[in-house]
Amino acid sequence: MKSALVTGANKGIGLEVAKLLAQNGFFVYLGSRSLENGLSAVEKLRANGLDNIEAVQLDVTSQESINAARLAISEKTTVLDVLVNNAGISGPFQQSALGTTVNVYKEVYDTNLFGVIGVTQAFIDLLRKSPEPRIVNVSTAMASLTLAADLTNSNYPVRYAVYQSSKSALNMYTINLAYELRDTLVKVNAVCPGYTRTDFTNHQGTSTVEEAGQRIAKYALIGQDGPTGKFISEEYFPEPASCPW
Repeated sequence: MKSALVTGANKGIGLEVAKLLAQNGFFVYLGSRSLENGLSAVEKLRANGLDNIEAVQLDVTSQESINAARLAISEKTTVLDVLVNNAGISGPFQQSALGTTVNVYKEVYDTNLFGVIGVTQAFIDLLRKSPEPRIVNVSTAMASLTLAADLTNSNYPVRYAVYQSSKSALNMYTINLAYELRDTLVKVNAVCPGYTRTDFTNHQGTSTVEEAGQRIAKYALIGQDGPTGKFISEEYFPEPASCPW
């Protein structure tokens, strides 16, 4: 049975992705900063007939927690087929390039960028052993430099300097990671789930959790002819090649 790790998966889009991968036959390690919340999420999925799922305590901002999750998972499998770096935070509602303190930037980057790097580096050896390894970094269309550079863009009347820049940095990490792994079987993409109605957005948005989960899971399940090193935002751009970074 193939295996997958989804970070930040105790609710929202992460939980939906975990469910979809489990439904597609994966044994899913559901990463949650709070083990209690993770166990509760697993119980909900098991109540719906999904037994191929297990909660793992994983705080992506803690290297100790990452290492412990890596050890726990490696004791049960020597191969990881899919890594979905979903854990993320937005930071405070008001964000300014000039007015927001460096400490706020550090806090958001710690989860949205450094957490992804730490988890990816910890699990890359297990991913390399898979015949079809996939890494999906959950990003956002708001991270597009091309779109953000259009100061008249009606999609972003309010700018989120911290959140947007952290995800732009994640996109660049995705490109470099895909380049370093270009001669391997690993495929790496950054995917925008869309403006989704979750706790993250105060339940505002144009997409359901189910639609968002499908967008992420799709690129965890791509074949060897699928893309790598791409930014995909299907809510705004139908083809990966046309998506502006």
